[in-house]
Order: sequence, then C-alpha cells, then structure tokens
Amino acid sequence: MAKRSRVKLTAGQPRQHSLVWVQGLLCGALVTLATPTALLLGVLLGPAMIGLVLDGEPGRPTGRSVALFSMAASVEPLKALWTGGHTMQGAANLVGSLDVVATAWSAAAAGWLLAQILPIAMRTVLEALGMTRSARLRAERTRLVADWGLDQVDGAP
Repeated sequence: MAKRSRVKLTAGQPRQHSLVWVQGLLCGALVTLATPTALLLGVLLGPAMIGLVLDGEPGRPTGRSVALFSMAASVEPLKALWTGGHTMQGAANLVGSLDVVATAWSAAAAGWLLAQILPIAMRTVLEALGMTRSARLRAERTRLVADWGLDQVDGAP
C-alpha cells in the first residue's frame, strides 16, 4: 500500500484549502432548487466554462475574459426568465431562441478575441512610443552636441 505524502507547513505559511467541494455543493443546490436558471446559464455560459477549463495560464486571463463577456450577455435573458415566471417552458424558449444563444456565444467569442489581440496591440503601441521617444532623444542630443561644440562620443549613434 502506498503512503500518502503530507505537506509540511511552516509557521508563516498559510494553509491551502480546496474549495472544489463547496463549488460542487453550490452547483448541485442551484440545479436542484432553480432548474430553469441552471438550464439557461448552462447553455449561455457553456463557452465560458470550456474557456476556464482549457486556459492553462496562471490567473486564467483568457478564460476570465470569456466568462465576463458571457456573463454580461446572460443578464438580460436571465432577467427575462425571472420576470416571466421562472418556468422550465420559459427557460426552454430562451435556450431555443437563436438570438439569445448567438448573442451570448458571440460575446464569449469577443472576450476570447480581446484576450488574444489586446496584448499584441499593447506591445505594438508601447514599441512605437519607445521608438518615437528614442528618436526624439537622439535629435535632442545631436542638437546639444552642435550647440555646445562637443565631439561625438565614440560608439554613440
């Protein structure tokens, strides 16, 4: 029989607890007590759940972006379900509506696209700003060398 390894904690190290069981308990309660809401959110937030599971980066930036955009697009259908009586028939009608599902999934796609493109765009803008500043400083140095009659330093551009 294999021995279980135990993690030794030092005095200043906080203890890490897994909250997966709490999340499972809450999801089970949601499905049991609010089945129409669970059905609607399950379909509308499907891409967000997949994005969170597949995102392996620390902090899950892509998954979080997809989840936030999906949640924003799910507010109006969820409000319509709750104000319409919170029935399974209402949830099925909303899930069957191409406009509702397409809007939520398109928002998820927009969140994924933003998470993929934004770092590239920011890097391009920062590089352009750096090159502009470098050119401005070189021109200023050339002007100062000419004004003060100094010799150009060896190795300087």
